[in-house]
Amino acid sequence: MIIETTWGPLEIDERDVFHFSKGIPGFAAEKDFVLISNQDDPFQYLQSTREKYVSFLITDPFLFYRDYEFELQPAEVDELKIEDEMLVRSIITLKDPVEKSTINLLAPIVLNPKLQIGKQVVLHTSKYGAKQELWNISGREDARDVGSFT
Repeated sequence: MIIETTWGPLEIDERDVFHFSKGIPGFAAEKDFVLISNQDDPFQYLQSTREKYVSFLITDPFLFYRDYEFELQPAEVDELKIEDEMLVRSIITLKDPVEKSTINLLAPIVLNPKLQIGKQVVLHTSKYGAKQELWNISGREDARDVGSFT
C-alpha cells in the first residue's frame, strides 16, 4: 500500500496500520495511522494513512521520564483489548529553540501491537501535564543522551 506523506510517497504494509476507532482528539476523521521510524532514533512519526499533512512526532515517554506511570481505566483496557502487551507513546511539540520542546504526558497514545488498534487516552487524574519539558527534566541531565533532532 502506498500512502502520501509530506516527505513523498511511502510504501507500507497494510498489516502495520493502527486503527483508532474514534480518531485522535482534534482529528476525529483520521482513523488509520502507521508508525514511521528510523532504526536507532528514539523519535517516530504517527502518520495518517489518508491525509499526508496529519502526522505527529512521538516518542516512548519512559525514555525521558523513567518514573512515568498511569493507570488505564477498565473500559479503555476493554476497548483496546489489551491482554499482556501494549506500546505507549507521547506526542512531542517542537519549539524554537528545540530545548524548549515539550512532551504530552497527560494524553498518552496507547497501542495494542497484536491487534493493531490504538487510542489517545486522556488521563483524568495525573500529576503530569500536556506540556512537560522534554529536555530539561529535573534530575535527568542524561536526557540529552537519549537522542537528538539532528
